[in-house]
Amino acid sequence: MSTYEAIKQRYTKAGQEHVLHFYEELSEAEQGALLEQLDTIDVAELNGIFKTAVEAEKATPDTDSISIEPPPASSVESLVADPNKASGYRERGLNAIKEGQVAVILLAGGQGTRLGSSAPKGAYDIKLPSGKSLFQLQGERIKRLQTLASGVLTWYVMTSGPTRKATEAFFVEHNYFGLAAQNVVFFQQGVLPCLTDDGKIFLETKSHVAVAPDGNGGIYAALRAPLETGKEGTVLSDMASRGIRYLHAYCVDNCLAKVADPVFVGYCIHAGAECGTKTVVKTHPDESVGVVALKNGKFNVIEYSEIPKELAARKDGNQLAFRAANIANHFYTLEFLEKIASFQKEMAYHVARKKIPHVSLENGREEKPSKPNGMKLELFIFDVLPFTEKMALLEVERKDEFSPLKNAPGSGSDCPETSRADLLNQQKRWLEAAGAKLGDKEIEVSPLMSYEGEDLERLKGLIATTSGLLETQEDIHKLFE
Repeated sequence: MSTYEAIKQRYTKAGQEHVLHFYEELSEAEQGALLEQLDTIDVAELNGIFKTAVEAEKATPDTDSISIEPPPASSVESLVADPNKASGYRERGLNAIKEGQVAVILLAGGQGTRLGSSAPKGAYDIKLPSGKSLFQLQGERIKRLQTLASGVLTWYVMTSGPTRKATEAFFVEHNYFGLAAQNVVFFQQGVLPCLTDDGKIFLETKSHVAVAPDGNGGIYAALRAPLETGKEGTVLSDMASRGIRYLHAYCVDNCLAKVADPVFVGYCIHAGAECGTKTVVKTHPDESVGVVALKNGKFNVIEYSEIPKELAARKDGNQLAFRAANIANHFYTLEFLEKIASFQKEMAYHVARKKIPHVSLENGREEKPSKPNGMKLELFIFDVLPFTEKMALLEVERKDEFSPLKNAPGSGSDCPETSRADLLNQQKRWLEAAGAKLGDKEIEVSPLMSYEGEDLERLKGLIATTSGLLETQEDIHKLFE
């Protein structure tokens, strides 16, 4: 049986044979490209994903049978309530890094479209005095942490189709930000075909299926996919071969992310957790953030639109009972990531109604709809939480750990200006705690000098005379007197 006949049989059985509608009028090269793409899609599994997602979307929740409760106190540690607890966890985390047991997963599939850039979001410059990109800030934090721990961290960078080549080129151009190239591993987030409302695959062109990224929860499938085309091995097997046991995953757009945070890692190891998440304190009942909570006895992220107003406003003493705001910052054991495959089919994809450009099967013309005409399917990274057997939450200070970059310059919130201000204000607190006097000067502390405010005591009593980047001993003499 030819490749064409095998694929036609598979897609016909799945009721998706229309993807070959224009096959006979394609060039030989176009036919080959279409067959190659179709061969990568598990069309039977796609039909199952669609069915589960639509059923979940249509299901009317029986509110009387849904129980939503705050996380049990035994699963939560708060550094907001008691910052002194961090030191013991930090030591445990640093030891794990020293022993080569810790690695980092960066979710970096997004482009800076909202920021007016087609480049990977991690390449964005928030206009710090140094001009460093988000990638560079995070890479240098890894380098500094390796020095503090006397160990090596592997950085797994998850890209997407549109950002893969540009991301790799950016890392090469900047010499991997001082890290060893063999310890930076790129892999790619998957895609799923875009579907009509009745589950039929859209053709973007006569020779190409319309696809979209499968959400940040696509990380779990991407970790099991071949690391390089034509070669054996996956990201998970690469981790195992390096002796890695613990992973820290975070999003590229958070300029305050403590990459491979030894406190978080150490706490989760201490708690015996297979999965962990950092949270910040929800500011008020109506804040538009999801919260980590128990839903029918299992951990979930409850979106702000899903939680009843009376629960959102419930108090625990003088604080909100449901205050564990999700910031997409997670810990995993390698063992947990390896077993996700056994329950991933139970995870319902989320339906996103979108305007999907496509080729009309009736006349072969490309159409650009003015209103939503179909769907994209995606998983969220927190969709694994209900399947965890041992979960740990670490409540941290928002001002020190979370400043997302989501919106265009000048928008006033979660934008380049707020990210810049949050980072420089954090570093101002570090310097003033060390005894330096800044006045109205803006001093950027390089991650190469300090990971989280340590080793700045040499600045005690010094007065800043100009703004700028503090990275070397020579910079101290330039910026202070």
